[in-house]
Amino acid sequence: MIGNPHGTRLPDRAGVGFKGAHADDVIGKPKQVGWFEIHPENYMVAGGPRLAVLEALRADYPISMHGVGLSLGGGERLDPHHLADLKRLVDRFEPAMLSEHIAWSSHDGLYMADLLPTPMTQKSLDQLVEAIDEVQTATGRKILIENPTSYLALPQNSIPEIDFITEVARRSGCGLLIDVNNIYISACNLGFDASDYVDAIPGDLIGEIHLAGHEADANSNEKVLIDTHSRPVADPVWDLFDRLIARIGARPTLIEWDNDVPDWATLRAEAALADLHLEGRPQQFSGADPVRAAS
Repeated sequence: MIGNPHGTRLPDRAGVGFKGAHADDVIGKPKQVGWFEIHPENYMVAGGPRLAVLEALRADYPISMHGVGLSLGGGERLDPHHLADLKRLVDRFEPAMLSEHIAWSSHDGLYMADLLPTPMTQKSLDQLVEAIDEVQTATGRKILIENPTSYLALPQNSIPEIDFITEVARRSGCGLLIDVNNIYISACNLGFDASDYVDAIPGDLIGEIHLAGHEADANSNEKVLIDTHSRPVADPVWDLFDRLIARIGARPTLIEWDNDVPDWATLRAEAALADLHLEGRPQQFSGADPVRAAS
């Protein structure tokens, strides 16, 4: 089982990213989605209202912690203070899942507010395995790593992405968080077949799936898609998602909507649509959210 060694796991249902603006719609109310995701970096504080809200959320829902700041793919020693803060959160809130990106965001003590691409080379692969091992040892958890979004092919790349992430997972013992929107965007931007990529992912490694919306770059003369997390999931991404779960079965699936965040009813309806896809009956979606009790 990929998840919390204490036995808590994410249900094979749709979850959403928790936003403070939705707290009044969620906390203390009947359960409306399967689970919530939070970014641990937003809660690395000594106390106060953020942790109080997270305590209340965790009392009602399983949560997944999806990191954005470890810089796993940077090839440098991981920040020990960040790791210590992460471990404290994990020990306190016991998330059902812990995950990070295959990316880098810091270098020589400088921190960038972005997830920058890791070269797909043997050296980077070896360094990434070491970094994952350090995180898993520090937290006592098996983690998931997320496939990246690509906007151009790095000239030093020497290993196909699907082979890269599969070997990293096999060697480190981690699992995969498969972002279907990232696959679609990368396929459009780089010119490969997204269906072939989806078909090649080892199902036994997949612990979680992400879905999100994207937009075309308004400043580009070419068709470049940007992973904006600012819109509903696009139809081609739903099609890839259906293709994946038809082969591997239902998995915990997150709706990511981080920019131009809609009201709670709209976000909940997108999660309800994801649940119908997971059940193989998306054609029954009416556009309204059929509120169902979370299992």
